Amino acid sequence: MTSPQARHTYRKKDHTPRTRRANRPAYAAVDLGTNNCRLLVAEPSAKGFRVIDSFSRIVQLGEGVAATGRLSERAIDRTIDALRICAAKMRRADVIRVRNVATAACREAENCDLFVERALTETGLDFEIISASEEARLALNSCMPLFDPDIPGAMVFDIGGGSTEIVCRAGQDAPIGILSLPLGVVNLCERYGGDRIAGDDFTRMVEEATELLAGFEKDQRILPQISAGQMQMVGSSGTVTTLASVHLGLRKYVRSRIDGATMRFDDLLRIGRMLAGMSREERAAIACIGAERADLVVGGVAILEAIIGMWPVGRMRIADRGLREGILLGLMAQDGHRVGERVIH
Repeated sequence: MTSPQARHTYRKKDHTPRTRRANRPAYAAVDLGTNNCRLLVAEPSAKGFRVIDSFSRIVQLGEGVAATGRLSERAIDRTIDALRICAAKMRRADVIRVRNVATAACREAENCDLFVERALTETGLDFEIISASEEARLALNSCMPLFDPDIPGAMVFDIGGGSTEIVCRAGQDAPIGILSLPLGVVNLCERYGGDRIAGDDFTRMVEEATELLAGFEKDQRILPQISAGQMQMVGSSGTVTTLASVHLGLRKYVRSRIDGATMRFDDLLRIGRMLAGMSREERAAIACIGAERADLVVGGVAILEAIIGMWPVGRMRIADRGLREGILLGLMAQDGHRVGERVIH
């Protein structure tokens, strides 16, 4: 099995026979975040790629990192268990190239090297700890198919577990501006709690995020583009897909209903404030949230409120896509496959 770089490898141990057509090679991407472990396996197609297999599990790798600066043994154990499943799926698909990336939790943890070594030894998956700017670039690439070609400017944000990445550009060939906020749904939950949040605490979360956004606005001067109708916004995170699901009244999550949907800011604010005022149990009772995400929603809502308050575009496209899609498009483009949209390297 080949890889884009020497570290992006997995072992061919217990390799299964190829059942795929030789002219349709399979590619894989793992996005290991502060809260989730996500795998996507796909093959090139005329529209970009076709998904062969996928996997997602909440592993809470970054649990406690903000307080201790280290990945805990329990969190590592949970993550290794999930990665074993990812490796097995890759072997079944007989992938030819794979890239595995880890983000904020591993960037911050002083013992991330030990985790990477253990992941390689026990699962055969080797991880690249990517920078915040690389994380933002991949998110931008994944969302390109959702951009309105008649609006030159674009902003994409991804509210993660340990950080929030924002990337914008004034036009297709304009320089890219990137901001990484050290705020995410996990570290805000650890600081403010995950149950019913007092109004003053919620306001403080929004203000904290707003202060961090102000410098980026000063540098990038996005507001004049918004006033001229020259900026669009795409939200790529569990926060916005959750709010969209609640807005649509979905009893279970349906990706085809969410990815590419458009939501107005006033609806996002209304639903977000409603969820923020609920208890953990009340949020958990909402089918498209559930117990695993019930305590994380409010922090994401606060960050979202700061973003749309700073940049009042008025509406946004909702993206159920992220780093994995950006990685796959990049790998396929490197191999000469036409992936539909220009990929930023």
